[in-house]
Amino acid sequence: MTNKALRHLVLILGDQLNADNPALADFDPAQDRILMVEATGEGAHVWSHKARIAVFLSAMRHYAGELEARALPLTYWKLGEHATLELAWEAAIAQFQPQKLVVCEPGEWRLEQSLLALCERLKLPLAIREDTHFMISRSDFATWAGNKPTLLMEPFYRLMRKRSGVLMQDGKPEGDAWNFDKENRGAFPKAGPAALPQICRFAPDAITAQVLAEVQQHFPDHPGELAQFDWPVTRDHALQALEQFIHERLPEFGTYQDAMWSDEPYLYHALISSSLNLKLLDPREVIAAAQDAWKKSRAPLPAVEGFIRQILGWREFIRGVYWRDMPQMREANFFKHDMPLPAWYWTGKTHMNCMSQTIGQTLKHGYAHHIQRLMVTGNFALLAGLVPQQVCDWYLAVYVDAVEWVELPNTAGMALYANGGRFTSKPYVASGAYIKRMSNYCSGCRYDPAVKTGAKACPMTSFYWDFLDRNEALLSKNTRTLLMMKNLQRLSAEERAAIGEHAQRLRDRIEEI
Repeated sequence: MTNKALRHLVLILGDQLNADNPALADFDPAQDRILMVEATGEGAHVWSHKARIAVFLSAMRHYAGELEARALPLTYWKLGEHATLELAWEAAIAQFQPQKLVVCEPGEWRLEQSLLALCERLKLPLAIREDTHFMISRSDFATWAGNKPTLLMEPFYRLMRKRSGVLMQDGKPEGDAWNFDKENRGAFPKAGPAALPQICRFAPDAITAQVLAEVQQHFPDHPGELAQFDWPVTRDHALQALEQFIHERLPEFGTYQDAMWSDEPYLYHALISSSLNLKLLDPREVIAAAQDAWKKSRAPLPAVEGFIRQILGWREFIRGVYWRDMPQMREANFFKHDMPLPAWYWTGKTHMNCMSQTIGQTLKHGYAHHIQRLMVTGNFALLAGLVPQQVCDWYLAVYVDAVEWVELPNTAGMALYANGGRFTSKPYVASGAYIKRMSNYCSGCRYDPAVKTGAKACPMTSFYWDFLDRNEALLSKNTRTLLMMKNLQRLSAEERAAIGEHAQRLRDRIEEI
């Protein structure tokens, strides 16, 4: 095949590793070629955790091996050959002179804009194909969203249940309820979790071992560890992880999905989000496996519904909101917060045990579960008034499952309320009392979650009451925060002033708390 005969140059991005990638739908080995690129700049776009970089690169190399086993023409450029994806794409276009560039919808607005700009500049036709991995298209979501100023997940989730027939019977939800939130908010007893089930661990093979060495070579100063690296990086791995979760942890997942415990990073969570976001797993097969477990009485309905809601509801909803609201979402700062991200977000070296535990496990494993992200690191960031863009970059950098379409709306919209409640009905804020109720983090901590001011005061608690005081006018108008406001109004003017002064002192020495 000569360069002039090349019909399609097909781009496969690092989070598009499904065998049925739409970009390959009409692939003809006689006149098409696949391009995959490991660009050093993608690992440094944000100061990425070494494990996050390794998950992407190892999964990509395993996937490339599968393409080669199918005898598909592939050009694969490894770390060090091209600094950025944009430079690599342009070099490949110059080398192969394709008639058209073909790609599945990227998972990041920045990359889609880069492709559009490149092809416009080079006068090269570009085909961006709908990503059929998801259960609702971007266009269908946009039609559903219309011009609504506020988008809520619950009606969307019910629509998706009806469209898919998941957990439905004769047009009604199984169990006569759309969700079982009340059953799914349990905390562990004082003794902590009982003997926890094992999780799948995947020892690095030769490909992964080489990736780990190269990541250490190319990104030596990046945060995080690689010694504990055991994430799934192939479809076979991902299927094993899914099966073990369904059989071993799903039955207790619902009850304890919001619970936290010291030195127990995984608990009953699925640990398949990176596999889903790399598209090693299809959401339909994950949902089907969970629903089948309920039908066979292997897991209770509340647990199954709570798990399915995260995938069929929240995951699909968040992706739709991302594409609906970009690029404005990236710059949103509703509260005008301007406090820089503390350096200890990159080290975990803080006296707050909840933050130390959550950040410590994040740096070790590249993982924290949703409540740790929302109600510990995210809650603190909102209450303290950290710059949303710096917080969002941190979340994108430190988690192995982070792709911007899922990370940014979860952080900017859900955790930080930076978009002013575009798809959340209230700011998700809580004092140290919530952390104490849902974990054992407060035991042995130098701070007391019940104290608002003074040396023993929990910074989470002090910032919480200060946040309510500073935003009283706004929060008093929201029916979902009225109870918080009533509690605030029980405090005297002197108490509120003292809290404000103490919160400012905390901000002044935030690196030391």
